[in-house]
Amino acid sequence: MRSARLFLLAAASLAVLTAAAPALAQVQPSDPWAQAASDIPADSNVRFGVLSNGMQYAILRNATPPGQASFRLRIDAGSLMENENQLGLAHFMEHMAFNGTTNIPENDLLRILERRGLAFGADTNAYTSFDETVYMLELPNAADGTVDDSLRIMREQVSEALMAADAVDDERNVIVGEERLRNTPGLRSIKAQLGLFAPGQRISNRLPLGDLNIIRTAPRERFVEFYQGYYRPERATFIAVGDFDVDQLEAKVRAAFESWQPTGPAGPEPDLGTVAPRGPETRILIEPGVQSSIELGYIRAPDRDPDSVAERRENLIRRLGVAVLNRRLGEMSRADNPPFINASGGEAELADSFAAASVSARFNPGEWKRALEAIEQEQRRLIQYGVSDAELQREITEGRAGLENAVAGAATRRTPNLAGGLVSAVNSRTVFNTPQTSLDLFNAAVDGLTAAQVNQVLPTIFQGEGPLALVVTPVEIEGGEAAVTAALEASRLAPVSAPAAQAQLEWPYAAFGAPGAVESRSELEAVGATVVTFANGVRLTVKPTNFRDEQILVSVRTGLGELGMPADRIDAQGLAPLVFTAGGLGRLSADELSRVLNGRIYSAGFAIEGDSYVLSGATRPEDLQLQTQVLAAYLTDPGLRPAPFQQIKTFFPQIIAQQMATPGGAFGLQASELLAGGDKREALPTAAEMAAMTNDDLRASVTRGLSTGPIDVVMVGDVTVEDAIASIAPTFGALPARGPDATPPAGSDQRRFPAATATPVRLFHTGPAEQALAYIAWPTTDAVSDRTEAHRISIMSEVLKLRVLEEIRERQALAYSPGVGAAASDAFAGYGSVSIRAEIAADKEAAFFAAVEEIVARLRDEPPSEDELNRARLPVIESLRRSQAGNEYWLAQLGEVAERPGDIEQILTHISDLEAITPADIQALARQYLKSDTAWRAVVVSSNAPAAQ
Repeated sequence: MRSARLFLLAAASLAVLTAAAPALAQVQPSDPWAQAASDIPADSNVRFGVLSNGMQYAILRNATPPGQASFRLRIDAGSLMENENQLGLAHFMEHMAFNGTTNIPENDLLRILERRGLAFGADTNAYTSFDETVYMLELPNAADGTVDDSLRIMREQVSEALMAADAVDDERNVIVGEERLRNTPGLRSIKAQLGLFAPGQRISNRLPLGDLNIIRTAPRERFVEFYQGYYRPERATFIAVGDFDVDQLEAKVRAAFESWQPTGPAGPEPDLGTVAPRGPETRILIEPGVQSSIELGYIRAPDRDPDSVAERRENLIRRLGVAVLNRRLGEMSRADNPPFINASGGEAELADSFAAASVSARFNPGEWKRALEAIEQEQRRLIQYGVSDAELQREITEGRAGLENAVAGAATRRTPNLAGGLVSAVNSRTVFNTPQTSLDLFNAAVDGLTAAQVNQVLPTIFQGEGPLALVVTPVEIEGGEAAVTAALEASRLAPVSAPAAQAQLEWPYAAFGAPGAVESRSELEAVGATVVTFANGVRLTVKPTNFRDEQILVSVRTGLGELGMPADRIDAQGLAPLVFTAGGLGRLSADELSRVLNGRIYSAGFAIEGDSYVLSGATRPEDLQLQTQVLAAYLTDPGLRPAPFQQIKTFFPQIIAQQMATPGGAFGLQASELLAGGDKREALPTAAEMAAMTNDDLRASVTRGLSTGPIDVVMVGDVTVEDAIASIAPTFGALPARGPDATPPAGSDQRRFPAATATPVRLFHTGPAEQALAYIAWPTTDAVSDRTEAHRISIMSEVLKLRVLEEIRERQALAYSPGVGAAASDAFAGYGSVSIRAEIAADKEAAFFAAVEEIVARLRDEPPSEDELNRARLPVIESLRRSQAGNEYWLAQLGEVAERPGDIEQILTHISDLEAITPADIQALARQYLKSDTAWRAVVVSSNAPAAQ
């Protein structure tokens, strides 16, 4: 796992690290900061240090969002450190760290954090991988009390976990439930891949979920052995990013962790094995419900060279070559009758065990040979003929634009992202440097770089043991592995020709008519926004913010959305979000559009909402005019080419098979229409309905929908009102005036919750027989005009969530991740619900519904305590406050405020509405809505389960 070079760098590490801390480090960290052995400068704003016990820390002040903080505590140990009789205990240990410590009883740990406004899962979380375990806290504020409690809890988790025998036994079924939840075709594909790529190496049988027999039976002593061996200060790195005083936080970190001393002998570094010499091999995994795919891998030993300027230059040249390959493969996938659905190439290293260069493709069942030949020959074409200067410059331009944008926005990088970046830097042994350093290194590396130089490097990328061909398919392949091997050998002998040069293109959507005149302008001072109306009726709502430098979000709403679609039959435009942008524009395909606008920062998205169609994009001030041109072009001249539509139709059976292979996926497919009272706008097309659809139908329907009704543009971010007006006047402001929306079909404004079901509706999935899902929901109300009641119901659902987690996950261990949710439509009057769902063992259906009924009855009979209400409410309020410090929140909130100024009060009173809720209100809501005789129940069971006797 750890290379010898890291230990040989001890002296250099000490010299660098102690410069940031007053005390000399007495113990060497297992994963010292990479800058100790690199010529790349680390970000000087980060305070890196080492405590006398060997624990590392990194502290960075960052005020985006303001007042908040992100803590991470990384343990340099994962499933690779497990002995053969400990398989799964690294991950199990992560669970046990939340289940009681020396000074914090089991039930109190999460409650302490909830009282500080942290929600389990959203703000309090952890993960275990092959080579690390990371504990994460998102602090809603950096006040002393919140920081102190968070540090105390994290310290207790890594040094004082009790692992009481009864707590271990209680948690076993939770882990079993997690294994059941994650036992999917995708996981089984990963196991097959590791078995092919790393046979005989430790990683091939060290997936973090482990061995269920060990999970069910391992005695407490094995947990203690792992915990003492690897949860040690010299294997720990604490990271704090947020709006705090660095000196003060450093003192708190020292006070919390410097007294931590290891107990018991240190665990050994595992023998990861080596990459063995291999010839070409083929492996086929037949897995019903899986996405058909093929991967050609070339395996080699991992690169253990230190992070350096030279190393990054070499890696960049390789990435530029692979980027050209990926662009070519992407264009192939969007052509008529493509050989695959999508394809890509790349290089990766996994947990210091092996490195792999690969090219892979997803394809439709039965078309494995076309996909194999296409990716093998395109990869070989890259090696044989190289990249052109035009292709290279395109990738350089795009890469530079992204890095320049990152530099411009560096001052407002988000705190959680920075914390994650620091964790990643430790695990990958790379220097955490500034965006400016990354840009400087990039510019130096590409200065004078030619296609010829890149082409000299390309042959070294796809070298290694192999090729190893892995085919994952839901159906058998005639001839089996021998047939795949023969096809691969034949393809490797087929000659390939040089790629054709691509024509130069111009951007044809710079003019939409005479710029529109501003007719009126009004200020919405309460929300810091301005509404501008143009002479053609287009309304622009602008909110300048300083949340993110160099970020402007734009949305364009028009038409009726779902209200314009029939409720009693399937409409082809329901597929539009899947194909709209892939079809490009009328005068430019999606690939031509990408080439023409190379190096510019823009995007385009399309969605159909309840009462409107929405185009959206994200850009920077420099490219704002282009962004509005792109969205105006999609509104007035969408391409809607037949190839993307035909690809979706062809791919449709695989989508269904994939979703049906898990209880959650099957429920999503089958229950959407049922929960909408039979509304076909929420229904999945049948095979016959899908076959009958045409691209002409979709084009006519979408074009008609986009061509009627007022246009509302919302712009939020690093923009002035004047610049926003200047970008809209020649685009949307220049369009012809539009009339009102077309009349919606009769009944399209109605959507009703289904009738109650005393006996659960039975739905089916095609996965393992032991997997099932149970669901119950109650009708509530909407959020069309007044959202207050919906907000109150949402807090009731949060109280339910606390009780569901405590009873269904912790006490009865019926499900690993039960979910509770509240939904309220902003388009359909009276339509909303509260729901509880859980993926359970097939024999736990009755237990689930009994537990839910008991939980709900208790809430109807007795209000929650003030403490429980606050533990449910505070994380919601704090999450809302975090959201309000982001452009995304305001883009959504201001979407219809120009038309419905009453929404402003709803925005402003959201938090105060939540704060005003009392325990008695929660009980009253439960009595009003959570009635047994209004509940809709369903279960999803396996069609492979034996029939009941």
